[in-house]
Amino acid sequence: MIKRLQRKFVVIAAVCLLIVEFTIIGGINGVNIYQTNKNADDLLNIIIENDGRFPEFDPKGMKHDKPQDNSDSASPPESKKPDKHRGFNEETKYQTRYFVVYADSNGEITKVDTGHVAAVSSSQAIEYGKSVLDSGKTAGTSGNYRYKTGDTDKGKIIVFMDCRSDSATKNRFLLVSCAIGAAGYILVCLLIIIFSKRAIRPVVESFEKQKQFITDAGHEIKTPLAIISANTEVLEMVSEPNQWTVSIKNQITRLNGLLKELLSLAKMEEEKPALTMADFNISDAVYDAASPFTTLAETKGKKLTIDVANGLSYHGDEGAIRQLVSILTENAVKYADEGGEIIVKLFTSHNGKETDLEVSNTCKEPPQGDLTKLFDRFYRDDSSRSRSKGEKKGGYGIGLSIAQAIVRSHKSKISCKAENGMMIFTAQLK
Repeated sequence: MIKRLQRKFVVIAAVCLLIVEFTIIGGINGVNIYQTNKNADDLLNIIIENDGRFPEFDPKGMKHDKPQDNSDSASPPESKKPDKHRGFNEETKYQTRYFVVYADSNGEITKVDTGHVAAVSSSQAIEYGKSVLDSGKTAGTSGNYRYKTGDTDKGKIIVFMDCRSDSATKNRFLLVSCAIGAAGYILVCLLIIIFSKRAIRPVVESFEKQKQFITDAGHEIKTPLAIISANTEVLEMVSEPNQWTVSIKNQITRLNGLLKELLSLAKMEEEKPALTMADFNISDAVYDAASPFTTLAETKGKKLTIDVANGLSYHGDEGAIRQLVSILTENAVKYADEGGEIIVKLFTSHNGKETDLEVSNTCKEPPQGDLTKLFDRFYRDDSSRSRSKGEKKGGYGIGLSIAQAIVRSHKSKISCKAENGMMIFTAQLK
């Protein structure tokens, strides 16, 4: 159980860390890609607004389309507006490789300008322009180029910008961030594994104290129970047995059974329970363990059906598996509806890798809520589970806990569900 708790802690911490890393790395790369694309689109807009060329930038970040005439006879210079495209400077137009395609209102290409790029010829520029015009898109990516279209007085203008450098930068940033994130994730996971024992130490100590208490209490209670039992027998020898002595003996038997099951549960939940693992005929074991309950079911007006596939073999502790069958069958007989049916099945699962033990009983009013609570210690939902009026179920509320411990000790799973008026317990034995 401690190992299982430690693994669960490590898995939960690792999954949470993975989600955080994905969020951070994805967010950083998303912002980087968005900003890079936005810068490219801003450059395209500048070129389109200036009819296929870059405007002149002054050192103060002001822009104008032509040199200003400072002579006295010249007209007053146009008012300068601050450049809204921050991050661009005088060198930007020399660093940006682009070509321009012009088209008339009918969509016919009239001119191309490839003077700012070396990798594209005029004929190739025309092909790029036709492809964009035919697609009807106003912006996008074509090969290594990001493009955008604009309207002019004479028709359309399409600007293509070489984005190979930006794409390479984005890819390198993505690879580096993923590599650093993966290395950090592995390192933190190793630290989680190393320090996980320390993290769950309080829980482990509490669990160990609980097991020790159960063991010590079991041995301590046995002595007074033996004395009470002996005294009761002496009373019955001195005088005739009566309802009081009979009641005392019944409660002694009940307490002895409870102690036995508590000690058995504590033993099954140890890190390495003393199980004798070997191959055995599980078909015969299930049939032999379930058959004695046929008479018990008949005395309660119920029917027990045993449907076991022949010749199935299983590697495990035969005694523990027999105990599992007895617990589940007894539980089904106890809680089946009056006049109801109990079915014990053993079959090979659909994938052929597991042997499934299924014990079901009729139950018109199944428990409500989380059915996994039925496997908790001392949990009994008699009020919601169908039963005859006035019938006493007995039991200690830890039988299903023992069944769960047996299944887990075999590295398998047990579950329960309510459907079609049946309460079904299934042990998937691996």
